Amino acid sequence: MEILFTTQLPLNGFSSLSAHKLIMPSTPRFSRAELERLITQCDVLVSTFDYTIDKALIDKAQKLKLIANFGVGFNNVDIDTASERHIVVTNTPDPVIEPTAEQTLNLMLAIAHRTAELDRKMRQTSDIKIGVMNNLGISIYGKTLGIVGLGRIGQAVAKRALACGMRIIYHNRQRANIAIEQAYEATYVSFDELLAESDFISLHVPYHKESHHLINDAAFQKMKKGATLINTARGAVVDEKSLIKNLKNGTLWGAALDVFEKEPVISPELFELDNVVLSPHIGTGTIDGRLAMCECVSDNILYFEQQQFDKLDWVNKF
Repeated sequence: MEILFTTQLPLNGFSSLSAHKLIMPSTPRFSRAELERLITQCDVLVSTFDYTIDKALIDKAQKLKLIANFGVGFNNVDIDTASERHIVVTNTPDPVIEPTAEQTLNLMLAIAHRTAELDRKMRQTSDIKIGVMNNLGISIYGKTLGIVGLGRIGQAVAKRALACGMRIIYHNRQRANIAIEQAYEATYVSFDELLAESDFISLHVPYHKESHHLINDAAFQKMKKGATLINTARGAVVDEKSLIKNLKNGTLWGAALDVFEKEPVISPELFELDNVVLSPHIGTGTIDGRLAMCECVSDNILYFEQQQFDKLDWVNKF
């Protein structure tokens, strides 16, 4: 099989694919023109979450059977076109769980304790004062964390938050089973109740038509005054203009963002606000996590190959 990569990834993570031809860019990523030329003959495309695989690109692929997406989601892939062409699409949900949960807790603590803001100010000026009543943040201990989307990442966040002494409430489209609720001492509430009761709100929903601007101006108005928003899901789940307005007017204590509505473009106003912590979409970005994702992509490809072989073997017998 010929396996084409959109993006340069750790080659040692794909050792199990050594029997196949791997086409990987020598630069960080193939240009669109390069990809359009190379995709015509590949059997498998390994795409990363920041590379758009649209209809025009898929239509150029003559032999493509599998798009093995390197990421937890697949909103970068035109699923409808892939389905019409009978092209299988896979993703890598398991390896991203723990790194994303760690980054969520990291961002929550950073915004609560003003870590990034105060670090920046200490480096930029000698005027910052050390004193008992200076530079105060807020504790997470004893506070209510509202988790929007209690899937596997949401549960991993709940586990960490529970260890930090937080009360857990959550909202899902469907209520989780009782065993999950008991494991994390999590209480199911309506979306409006979650907005009204939470001191911290953490987003862990996939991006789709229904979740676009889920957190909008109406949602901000229902939040407890002084609440904090953490987003490690997808940027467009939050209406960024409304977020900025509510950060400026004091509705929110702050926001901690790993993703952005028009990524990779980031609203300039966010850089000017002290009550925002920003990170460049690194929720899954650990060395361990990236290698685990490579191995998961490899497993997906090998499983798909075996399924195709088994199907062919069955057909040949009859």
